[in-house]
Amino acid sequence: MSLPSQIYSGEHGKFHVQGIAYDAARQCMYMSFTTALLKFDMQGRLVASVEGLTGHLGCLAMNPDDGRLYGSIEYKHDAIGKGISKGTGTTNSEEDGFYIAIFDLDRLTRQHMDASDVMTTVYIKEALADYSASVSNNGRQVEHRFGCSGIDGVTFAPAPGKQGGKYLLYVAYGVYGDTERTDNDYQVLLAYDVSRWQQYEQPLSPTNLHKSGPAKPKAKYFAHTGNTTYGIQNLAYDPWTGYILAAVYPGKKPQYPNYGLFAIDISHKARRQKLQGMDDGQRGLVLPVAHGWHFSWGSTGICSLGNSLYYAEHHRTPLPLDRRCGTASARNLILTPSPPLEEGLGVNYSI
Repeated sequence: MSLPSQIYSGEHGKFHVQGIAYDAARQCMYMSFTTALLKFDMQGRLVASVEGLTGHLGCLAMNPDDGRLYGSIEYKHDAIGKGISKGTGTTNSEEDGFYIAIFDLDRLTRQHMDASDVMTTVYIKEALADYSASVSNNGRQVEHRFGCSGIDGVTFAPAPGKQGGKYLLYVAYGVYGDTERTDNDYQVLLAYDVSRWQQYEQPLSPTNLHKSGPAKPKAKYFAHTGNTTYGIQNLAYDPWTGYILAAVYPGKKPQYPNYGLFAIDISHKARRQKLQGMDDGQRGLVLPVAHGWHFSWGSTGICSLGNSLYYAEHHRTPLPLDRRCGTASARNLILTPSPPLEEGLGVNYSI
């Protein structure tokens, strides 16, 4: 596979790259830049863009079945949401809302396009229910069930324990990193069959958020990684290993190794278990975490190219707030399915 070693985003204002996706059919790379979607050819030239989004566009994933691009998008009023509103100078609906954005890539043909030209959205009701819930934990009442801060990581992968077959869309929660609670040490992944989602798809008005989406996910999974800061930022499925890679900002609880990258094993069926750290003895479908690594790339973008080959995004820092940019992997990344190292990256590289 002849691919460039770098795709550079260029400078695009106050925000930064949140996710990346490689489109093999069209030979291009997509980057979400918080409030914009950027399309680059594989020579690194910006050839099209969707601009003016007022929510948080996060992780991206290509759907192998319909050839469209899927990404998480949030509208909320916590510190992240307020930062976006301040940075864009816009005011959204007073409601919170979490969606999967779906981009029709055949229509993405030029720069400075409006989202209404190329994007529809589907409402993720389950995430909002957990985000809005108040629960008891460690003798105190806390907001946001499981520490849910919304959604971010997305990828397409088989159902756990299935070899091949229909791919599901996995949608990972963001998770607040409160070190005083014990119910936020799992990553939560919702799995959806999107083959009939066209019945839900609608344009999105940020001042009048719609609620068109499935009532429930096909399944809800938990992966015990220990504490993270804002949960899974990016997901990428690697069929070579049978792992879903989950890139995070490391957590701060001293009892955990606080890795930046985890391998969630979906080669076996999930097991229903009692969830640790919950006051109510709740049970859930738990996926095993096979490995963890101290790895600093990927939380702002990672995508699989097959055979355990990846693009991983990293920032160029430090930079002024009005000159944020990033590079979609300085190298092609090869992850070896070996035990994690106590120190170091636990990965190999090749140019």
